[in-house]
Amino acid sequence: MRVVCVIPARGGSKGLPGKNIKLINGKPLLAWSILQAINSSTINAGVYVSSDCQEILAVAKEYGAQEILRPDSLATDTASSEDALRHAVETIIKNDEKIDYVVFLQCTSPIRRPDDIDKAVNKISQTQSDSLLSVQELRDYFVWECNDDIAHSLNFDYKNRQRRQDLPVRYLENGSIYVFKPQQLFESGNRLGGKICLYAMDKIASQQVDDPSDFEFCESIMRGMP
Repeated sequence: MRVVCVIPARGGSKGLPGKNIKLINGKPLLAWSILQAINSSTINAGVYVSSDCQEILAVAKEYGAQEILRPDSLATDTASSEDALRHAVETIIKNDEKIDYVVFLQCTSPIRRPDDIDKAVNKISQTQSDSLLSVQELRDYFVWECNDDIAHSLNFDYKNRQRRQDLPVRYLENGSIYVFKPQQLFESGNRLGGKICLYAMDKIASQQVDDPSDFEFCESIMRGMP
């Protein structure tokens, strides 16, 4: 089974400029995902970083990833992750043998563990699924929405409040790991489709960096980890 990893890392970030190469716990944010992919046992056909930014690609090379220069047209605010993924996978296939699975890691998830990647790849293979996404279990969340200043309970009846442990299990897409067959992406234009399975990660490993407060929170967690 041949498995590659693709880590898209665009140069522009409005919420946190320079986010992808900003240092977190002593390394660029991007570096953590590269090292996790390199240290996984199931990614055996290369780790690639797709970017429009030469500075990001230099960091990728420094930490052991192969570089894919993304066209400017696929690095705009309106370009989708799927556009970047398709370009990257097509580039890899041109220069490589058959690929069975693509692992798509978002570099905004620096606390995932290498064995999370391996467990996700093993699950999609064992269940013979076409695509997989990582999630966090929501076992004890009471969810509300508010429309026109009127609040409504969504996943429970507030008039007959259940114990938290009796609520049905829901899953939150945590954006950390996606795995898919290349053909799935090419045929549907989406990272997800066909038979989809879930891989559940714990709360700590599910944390993402999207703004300065996330950055500080994740760094404090990482400093306390062995």
